[in-house]
Amino acid sequence: MSEKTEVRTGGAPTPISTFSQGVLKNGFLSVSGQGPQDPATSEYLHPGDLTSQTVRTLDNVKAIVEGAGGTFDDVVSLRVFLTTRDDFAEMNAAYETYLLQNVPSGVFPTRTTVFVELPNEAMLVEIDALAILT
Repeated sequence: MSEKTEVRTGGAPTPISTFSQGVLKNGFLSVSGQGPQDPATSEYLHPGDLTSQTVRTLDNVKAIVEGAGGTFDDVVSLRVFLTTRDDFAEMNAAYETYLLQNVPSGVFPTRTTVFVELPNEAMLVEIDALAILT
């Protein structure tokens, strides 16, 4: 049985609490919820711009997957958290464009979208992921 290891990369924001950017065990990578933060400063970017926030958030997820030695094509499931149902169409358009550019296999991850109140007022979107690395 393989050890559980923390995945840490400078390509995504440093957690501000007691959790890891990602955890890898037996080829399974769980990526903590990411928001539209600058990896270097942890500043929330693109206030009020859901499209840009979605792309930045997915870039942060991708950086953690790559930090574990995988690619975005290794992602098998994504969970998207939005603050309002009214943002769904805009998020979905940005998400679709991103996946078409970053999933060369054409086998897209499963997805769940949930409407919630997020931990920081500047966040319009948060996304977590599950990837399987072989």
